[in-house]
Amino acid sequence: MTAEHDAADVPVVIVGAGPVGVTAALLLARRGVRSVLLERHHGVYPLPRAVATDDEVRRILQAAGVGEEFAAIARPARGLRLLDARHRVMAEFPRAAQGAHGYPETSMFDQPGLERVLRAALSGAPGCELRGGVEVVGVEQDDTGPVRVAYRDDTGEHLLRADAVLGCDGANSLTRDAVGAGWEDLRFEERWTVLDVRTGLPVRCWEGVEQICDPRRPATFMRVGEDRYRWEFRLPDDAEPDPERLRELVAPWVDLAPGADFEVLRQAQYTFRARVADRWRRGRVFLLGDAAHLTPPFVGQGLCAGLRDAYNLTWKLARVLGQGAPEGLLDTYESERRPHARHMIRLAVTMGRAMTGGQDAAAALRRGVLGAAVRIPGLNTAVVRDLSPALTAGPLVRRRPGGAGRGLAGRYCPQPWVTADGRRDRLDDVLGDGFALLTAVPPAPSVRAVADGLGARTVHVTGLGDDGRLAAWLREGRADAVLLRPDRVVLDVVPCGGSAFPDTAGWASLLHTTPTPLPRRRTADERLPRSARSTGTSVRPLPGA
Repeated sequence: MTAEHDAADVPVVIVGAGPVGVTAALLLARRGVRSVLLERHHGVYPLPRAVATDDEVRRILQAAGVGEEFAAIARPARGLRLLDARHRVMAEFPRAAQGAHGYPETSMFDQPGLERVLRAALSGAPGCELRGGVEVVGVEQDDTGPVRVAYRDDTGEHLLRADAVLGCDGANSLTRDAVGAGWEDLRFEERWTVLDVRTGLPVRCWEGVEQICDPRRPATFMRVGEDRYRWEFRLPDDAEPDPERLRELVAPWVDLAPGADFEVLRQAQYTFRARVADRWRRGRVFLLGDAAHLTPPFVGQGLCAGLRDAYNLTWKLARVLGQGAPEGLLDTYESERRPHARHMIRLAVTMGRAMTGGQDAAAALRRGVLGAAVRIPGLNTAVVRDLSPALTAGPLVRRRPGGAGRGLAGRYCPQPWVTADGRRDRLDDVLGDGFALLTAVPPAPSVRAVADGLGARTVHVTGLGDDGRLAAWLREGRADAVLLRPDRVVLDVVPCGGSAFPDTAGWASLLHTTPTPLPRRRTADERLPRSARSTGTSVRPLPGA
């Protein structure tokens, strides 16, 4: 590596400035943590790749500060249709125009457009530096010093010393080698041709995703934008289709005459794989996105999983680097995210095999089973919910016996629009970036002390003007109050009629906080969050606070 005297010290180095890396940098910047991003391309990679996201991930983009900008380039989708070989509808799984997170449950977009939105935000974010056109050649660490990242550019070789390194450098990750990680193979590998097109021709399409369940020629089709479309075909040979074959493949959707307005933006062959890294961390080096997991695209969760990685890790890393939380807090990144990502990949594999596998007899049986299953009450809701299951129980997800907090711990809280002091905002914008206590009753002194020890904002849900949705959510979960982590996952629950969190010892020490004495009685202005006092925006103070 480059000599140590040529090195520069930075809190966090992010290897890779795709959507996952830039989102991680923006989330860290909101918590006051500086970062340097190292990217081999000078600009945004121009070709389309990811095209779909869900409402949970749109909430993450909101947290990164680009929610409105992304809305301007996103197109809501109606859901998923399964079609047979003759393009007859076998089953339909609709997605709502507004889900629990406050956004359409499925949105289509063009990845270069998303990357431009993220890069624009990055250019104005304090403490974020992007270095493009560089090649990272080494990531090393020992037990005593910082992580050393060597890279070269047009001016020579350079060295950065970092408190932490985030490997967002894709499937061929150099950072994964530095972690010493291998792949757990989840046994799925298929070669598909992906076709991205811009056309003004009339295209016969449903405003959602169509999956052709034909064992001889499975395909996926979706409308991405006003004049943008994507087809994916599993072909019996590896040869890319010539113009005549291409005309045949797209004929069910669009008529192509010679010279028609049909611009192929990208035609590429991909091998869809299902893999999870067997370790996601070594010391202060972490894997995120495709460096940590690879999934077939059948449930549209590839990029989504990477952004969930960034959201889960960044608040924990900021608390360790900036507030002295113990190193054990960082262990919860892999223990929470790896089972979640593995579940999502297995679901994609299962759906892919159900949609595209089998011979004619199996295909006929599948049509009957799907046709019957789609009529089962609540099935669509269960399928959507299963795309992002609750995090497994652990130090930061406290599940209780006896039904208290039923179904709440480890899941996101809903995000309705709320009204606070005459101003209408999304819930997360009202709560801010830290911990929060949502309560339906005035909290007992011990509950308030825990919230104060975490610096949490305490908000009475009945005063939020959200038409009672949060209060109903708490009642359904048999909870008087919930403690929300900075990523808006429910950490712990005060059961109905309870006067305290059942047991705070484990997570309080992990978060480097202890319950504090009750504060003196505050003035009306002091009861508002500091940011609200400075900007005029507030949450409603608790009765009797």
